[in-house]
Parts: sequence; C-alpha cells; structure tokens
Amino acid sequence: MIWRKEDAEAVASHGREMGGRPMAEQGGEVTVVGQGAKLEGNVISAGSMRVDGQVKGQINAEGDVMLSPQSQVEADIRAQNVVVAGRFKGKIDVKGRAEIARGGRVDGDIVSKTLVVEEGAVFQGQSIMDQQAAAAAVQPQAAKTVVPETQEAKV
Repeated sequence: MIWRKEDAEAVASHGREMGGRPMAEQGGEVTVVGQGAKLEGNVISAGSMRVDGQVKGQINAEGDVMLSPQSQVEADIRAQNVVVAGRFKGKIDVKGRAEIARGGRVDGDIVSKTLVVEEGAVFQGQSIMDQQAAAAAVQPQAAKTVVPETQEAKV
C-alpha cells in the first residue's frame, strides 16, 4: 500500500511521527506494511516506510523507516533514519538517527551518526556511531601498520 503525501500527512497528524517530525515531511510517499501483513524478501521504498506487521528479509528505504509497537521485523535495514517501537532482529544501517522507543527492542547491530535509546527500550548488540569507523571495520586491510625490520647489531 502506497499513500500520497496528503494521505500520509493525515496519518502523521494522528501521532505517527518520526523523530519529532511527521514522516510525510521526509519527502513524498510512505509505504505501509499493515498490521496482520507478513512480508518475506526484499522491500524497497522510494520514500519513507512504516511497518505495522511482520517483515523478514531486507528493507531499503530512501527515506525513514518506522517500526510500530506491534511490528515484528527480522531484517537488515538501510535508510536515512529509523525508529524502532516494536521487536527488531538484524542490522540497522542509517545515515542519520537511529532511535529505539519505549517498549522497543533491538537485537543486533546499529550503524548511525546518532543513537537514542529511550527509557524502557532494550538494545542488545553493538553500536557504531562514526560512519568512518564503520568503513574501516569493513575494510581491515586499510588499518594495517607496516613495521620496519630491525637490523642486527654486530658485536
């Protein structure tokens, strides 16, 4: 189900916000995986995405991703920003802010510039806050140090 900006604004005005601002302000369409829906595979969204149901696989969104309190997601997520209010297992890789809301649970790793874990949220995993450090971790060859050989002293 894909909504136009006008429809998404109506939903956003009813409390569905992303990091303090409505998802529709992120630029355009919001893809919604409704409650009771089960998706398996790769999900690609040209805009933002809200998950109320279950997703297993990969989620790639050019905008933000919101996992509602009733969501159950086992996936790798790539997006601008992510808010987790439900249950999530996998890896989150965002360019901006990752937020785990009260009642949300993340079992997995998070790569982001900013990480917010609200009181009552659970985070079990590793957080990499610096994008450059994440790139270095992926390419360990770049971190090698060359140690010069020592010469033997003649006695």
